[in-house]
Amino acid sequence: MRKKFSFVIFNCLLVLVLAASLFVAGCGEEEPAVPEKTEITIGGSRPLTGDGAIYEQTAFGPIYKMWIDDVNARGGLYIEEYGKKLPIAEPIIYDNGSDIATMTRQLERLMTVDKVDIVLPPAGTAFLFAAAPIFNKHGYVLLGAEGGATTITDQLPSLPYFFGVLNYSDRYQMPVLADIFVEVGVEKVAMIWLQDLHGIEYSGVATVEFDKAGIEVVMSKSVPMAVEDVSLLLLQAQALDADALCVFAYPPQCFLTVGTAAAMGINFDAILLGPGGCFAAFPDAFGPAVEGVMFEGAWNCNSTPGAAEFCEEFYSVYPPAIADWWGHLLYQGAIEFFEHAIVEAGTLDHSVIREVMATSTFDTVLGPTWFDQIGEGGCLLAIECHPGEIGQWQNGSPEVIDPGAHRTAEPVYPKPDWPTAP
Repeated sequence: MRKKFSFVIFNCLLVLVLAASLFVAGCGEEEPAVPEKTEITIGGSRPLTGDGAIYEQTAFGPIYKMWIDDVNARGGLYIEEYGKKLPIAEPIIYDNGSDIATMTRQLERLMTVDKVDIVLPPAGTAFLFAAAPIFNKHGYVLLGAEGGATTITDQLPSLPYFFGVLNYSDRYQMPVLADIFVEVGVEKVAMIWLQDLHGIEYSGVATVEFDKAGIEVVMSKSVPMAVEDVSLLLLQAQALDADALCVFAYPPQCFLTVGTAAAMGINFDAILLGPGGCFAAFPDAFGPAVEGVMFEGAWNCNSTPGAAEFCEEFYSVYPPAIADWWGHLLYQGAIEFFEHAIVEAGTLDHSVIREVMATSTFDTVLGPTWFDQIGEGGCLLAIECHPGEIGQWQNGSPEVIDPGAHRTAEPVYPKPDWPTAP
């Protein structure tokens, strides 16, 4: 009995000794090392083909590509967590074919299969609307690019990872347009709008703002994405004696409308175009016929101290024909802000980056740049950071015609007649 009791005591002592030795050994161990990382991975679902391809070619596409090249030329971004600069890897860009359902599948793949560090925004208002919940679910910052956020605004308290960049219909493009129309004497407006989130939002907000300003909307007609003929709508607007025509649509419809109006000799004292009118491809396509045409935007190389430097750098990389006089300065300012936030956060953890973005001000090509947080949720680029709301082509150059400090030229009104064919 005594031997059995001694054996039990011996075993208990052995267990205690082993436990103590493991505890001491554990206390002497260093914290687990941060996993080795050699580059920042990046990806996106972008419209390389389809109706939205022009955005990848001339809008945010050139900006993010130039940014990646610029960062890598500087040796990468210094990330404190890894104690070194990390270059940005060749981005994984999936072609969504300008299709929303395809985009949603590709975003899920980028976040759950490819597990990239940064996911680029999709292009288009409806695409941003569909993408925002996906980014939020997986905890990725959605730095908005091409697309407004009128419909998303009410949802921002529950979308903390959304950071809207572009100015849009009621922030404050249509209120400013109404002010300009009152200033120059517009009394009647005709609207052609796309059966898409952009067209629905802009036509709705414009109707409200024109009504407030005492401007009559004499025609409001929608067109499908694949519209091929707007001649009857132009004739109707002319018959109703509209002073101004607003085309709340995308580049294919905007180009079609201007080309048709010029060919038919139907002119209005003011014409405003949605996305497409802001692209340098517009005057390249129509030449002197663009004189006096207004567009949603706007900025030019004199808008901010950093704008001239940006123009110089941009034109050293890309031909002037792909300039975007609505979005480029905003996209550049936003991506510079994003870079500052990543470096300030010292990590690629988006929850940390998001908090820095929501609470910080950084200097960018826009000047001091910050975002307004909506409740405890998502954010919108501060209105004070907008370089302009409405632009106009004058002597082949884009001008900001907002009333107030951002104005770079007085509005041309009435718009000149279409040039006669030689």
